[in-house]
Amino acid sequence: MLTVAQTAEPFYTTKENHECKAGPILTGMVEPDPVFESGQVGPKLGVYEDPRANRQIYQSMSRLERNTVNYIAYASLDKLTFDPDLLIITAKPSQAEILLRAASYRTGKGWNAKGTSVLGCAWLYMYPYVQGEINLMVTGLHHGMKARKLLPEGLLLITLPYQLLPEIAANLGKIEWDLPQYSWGKEAHRQRMRQIAEEIRNEMEK
Repeated sequence: MLTVAQTAEPFYTTKENHECKAGPILTGMVEPDPVFESGQVGPKLGVYEDPRANRQIYQSMSRLERNTVNYIAYASLDKLTFDPDLLIITAKPSQAEILLRAASYRTGKGWNAKGTSVLGCAWLYMYPYVQGEINLMVTGLHHGMKARKLLPEGLLLITLPYQLLPEIAANLGKIEWDLPQYSWGKEAHRQRMRQIAEEIRNEMEK
C-alpha cells in the first residue's frame, strides 16, 4: 500500500484489502491469530531459532485497540487533502540527514531506528503513531517487505507522527539544508572546528 500510494490517487483500505494478515491485527481490525502469535511461523521461515524467540515480538510491539479503526487512508504528499496521522518519507541518506536534523533542531532530541526482522509494519506505522516518536527503517532489513520486493534495498523509511509534523515543518524553514562543511573536506572541517572551539574558550574566559 505504501508503494501504491506514491503514484496512485488517494485511497482507503479496509480489513479485506490487506494481503498481509498482520496489518489488520496491528490496527485492531481483526482478532489476533494464534497461529502467528504462538511464534511458530518464524522458525519455519528460518527467521528465528525457536517459537519463544519469535513470540517476543508480539509482547513488545505497539498495536491499536480492537474495533477502534475501520479504514486507513493513503495519499502521496502532493495529493494530500487530509491531516495525516503519519507522514512516511522515502529518502536517500543525504535527504534523510536534512529531515532528521530539522526534527532535533530546537529540542536536541534523538530519533529512533527500531525494528524486528518480521512485522516491519509494526515499526513503520504502529510504533510512531502510538509512541509519538520518529522511527527510521532501512529497506531490505524486514522479511515481508524484502520477500515481496516492494522497494529497492538501502532506502531509508522515516515515519513522522502527527504530533511532530508542525515543528519539523517549521524547522525545515529555519535550517540551512546544505551545510557548507559537508563540501569543505576533512582538513578544512578540522580547522573550522578548532577555530570554533578557540572562539568559545575566549568567550568563556571573559
